[in-house]
Amino acid sequence: MDSQKNNGIFRRDGINYLVPFILITTLFFLWGFARAILDVLNKHFQNELSISITQSAWIQVTTYLGYFLMAIPAGLFINRYGYRRGVVFGLLLFALGALAFVPAESGGFYAFVACLFVIGCGLTFLETAANPYSTELGSPETASSRLNLSQSFNGMGSLFATFAVGQFLFNKVGNVTTPYLILGVLVLGIAVVFSKVKLPEISETLEKPELSENNSGLSNLRELFAHHPLFVLGLFSLLAYEVAEISINSYFINFVTGQGWMNDSVASIVLTVALAFFMVGRFGGSWIMRRISGERMLLICAVGTVCCMILVLLNLGKLSMVALIANYLFEAIMFPTIFSLALSGLGHLTKSASSLLMMTPVGGCGFLLMGYVADQTNLIMPFIIPLIGYLLILFYALRLQKRP
Repeated sequence: MDSQKNNGIFRRDGINYLVPFILITTLFFLWGFARAILDVLNKHFQNELSISITQSAWIQVTTYLGYFLMAIPAGLFINRYGYRRGVVFGLLLFALGALAFVPAESGGFYAFVACLFVIGCGLTFLETAANPYSTELGSPETASSRLNLSQSFNGMGSLFATFAVGQFLFNKVGNVTTPYLILGVLVLGIAVVFSKVKLPEISETLEKPELSENNSGLSNLRELFAHHPLFVLGLFSLLAYEVAEISINSYFINFVTGQGWMNDSVASIVLTVALAFFMVGRFGGSWIMRRISGERMLLICAVGTVCCMILVLLNLGKLSMVALIANYLFEAIMFPTIFSLALSGLGHLTKSASSLLMMTPVGGCGFLLMGYVADQTNLIMPFIIPLIGYLLILFYALRLQKRP
């Protein structure tokens, strides 16, 4: 019995899902890399094109707008054709957007922005498929731990992107098309691999079996909002997290250089260190949540992020810098933990719920608001926005403590 329990993280109904889990986890590295490049591109385009923080924020806005517009279509596609085809289609869109950077070079800033929109659409399909799929590849009791483990490789991709691409661009080694050309070829190759392999299509446990054949994706969405208030609160908490996390990442280099603490090249290295804390938080959180509940872990980390943001807003010099980096450690488990807790017990509604949750990266558009506040006031005031986001997550975590 104990042995079965220990191995349950990758086992379900007597089946070992370790190999599919490994294959799916490679995707987390890819979109971590793709999203983290934006934090470097943001400052790079400010330097090269002499644009403001608010103008450069359109990099994030268009990419994450792809998530908002494509999340429900992606969910409907995956409901109809399954996880594997959703992954392959997402990889093809991702590769198309990345390879389009080569001809876009002659079109300027807005041509690059259009390519990023296509990449955002591709990432939406990948995340809509891979996040819930990871929670299904093993025991339901360890779903949060398993998704945190997969998301740890998301952090690894982010870390590699900010360091490698940051040094590449800020040290004038080459232009912006080179990393995207390499990425596009790599993603296209991975799409070919996923088109050939067979991934098990797991049928969710249905609370209402008679609805599995007749319910459309749209009726599922109506049912979620009508009968699952904790899911709705989880949805808005995940949106709040995305606003906070993406805005901080995008603003980081602008903030530390604007404070006069370092130059762009050093700032990209420090951001890499912060993302290393983030990755450690994901790996550590995955291990800890095999021993304590995801609900309790989320509460502890929400308190930590609120305290860190208060210290940053107090403008305490080096202490504020330490708090900003420490925030990455506390926020690390939030996305996968909220995601898995929000999906808990939804049965036949899981894929539809996942598509709604994958609309939340549109919160990355919150950086436009941070940029505007920074341009109109000072470099400290924009941190009020992530503070509000973390307070909402704290409320959700407290509400979960009362769940039976």
